[in-house]
Amino acid sequence: MADAVIDIVGMDDLPQIVDLYNKVYRPAKPLDSFRRRFLGRYNTLQLVAKLDDQPVGFFLGFELNPETFYAWHYGILPDAQRLGIGSQLLEAAQSWAESHGYESIRLECHNSHRPMLHMAVDLGYDVVGLRWDQDRGDNLIIFEKNLSI
Repeated sequence: MADAVIDIVGMDDLPQIVDLYNKVYRPAKPLDSFRRRFLGRYNTLQLVAKLDDQPVGFFLGFELNPETFYAWHYGILPDAQRLGIGSQLLEAAQSWAESHGYESIRLECHNSHRPMLHMAVDLGYDVVGLRWDQDRGDNLIIFEKNLSI
């Protein structure tokens, strides 16, 4: 397992996160789409994971409601996957959310992303729902973890 350095970063670092996102996911998204999504959001969190001082992963989240923090986007560069960095990012986000008074953290994962599904279960998340993502033509599994246990 890699020992990544997880940093909380600010909005000035959003272009770096969007670059990471576009190296992990398709179709690519422009920076403005991320900025628009963050408009009016409370308690936004941006994390960057680094190995040997190089960014290899990211996490973006925000308050869904006063009790629940939402893991909006997260990803690891292909060459750094399966090293435990995703778990480190989610654990850092969970810790941050708990320290900010949230009772739970929620994430969604496409049914086709099996490693992410397994990671969520391994980290103690429960399946709480399912929704159809018509943009990608795939089911999204909705996971939630109680932080107060």
